[in-house]
Amino acid sequence: MDKKELIRKAFEARDFAYAPYSKFRVGAALLGKNQEIYTGCNIENAAYGDTLCAERTAFVKAVSVGVKEFEAIAIVGGPSEGIHNFAYPCGMCRQVMAEFCDSKTFLIIIAQSEDVYEEYTLGQLLPKGFEPKQLEF
Repeated sequence: MDKKELIRKAFEARDFAYAPYSKFRVGAALLGKNQEIYTGCNIENAAYGDTLCAERTAFVKAVSVGVKEFEAIAIVGGPSEGIHNFAYPCGMCRQVMAEFCDSKTFLIIIAQSEDVYEEYTLGQLLPKGFEPKQLEF
């Protein structure tokens, strides 16, 4: 996996963000186990609860074409004028990741640039998450 390429793709996706209300633009690049990259951006809505995060947009794009196994995601986000901090995935996005990804191996890359980034497993960012296996009786 080329982490810098994944981060670059997240920055490219961020360019398409629709964030007229918060002015906080986010891009995500999701790497499938098939080695394809699925991108997403945040899409805001005047009814704030209908806003879609970049991470969930990427997952929806991938799953909608039949891809359900993933290795990693890169996330970049910040105000329209630039990225000054790390933008971690919200709880809802972490839960969507838990639906499709192994909490021990799925890598989450939070970046400010291609050279400044942090890495976590899903389990580190969502300890004791609710996973599909918990619904097995």
